[in-house]
Amino acid sequence: MFGLGLPELGIVAVVAILIFGPKKIPELGNALGKTLRSFKDGIGQSDDEAAQKEKDKDRDEEGKPGD
Repeated sequence: MFGLGLPELGIVAVVAILIFGPKKIPELGNALGKTLRSFKDGIGQSDDEAAQKEKDKDRDEEGKPGD
């Protein structure tokens, strides 16, 4: 995971606890999870919209008379 080993992750966790405090860490994790979930949903919706536009484009081209 980005070249981080167990000692590095431990140091990051200790620094986070020192900065935010042990009571705030679960709230930050919850907010991060919600943010990532909404980002993932947004990416999925844009893919769905792109696929729908492609289908509409194909349908419009089929309806036009050929040469």
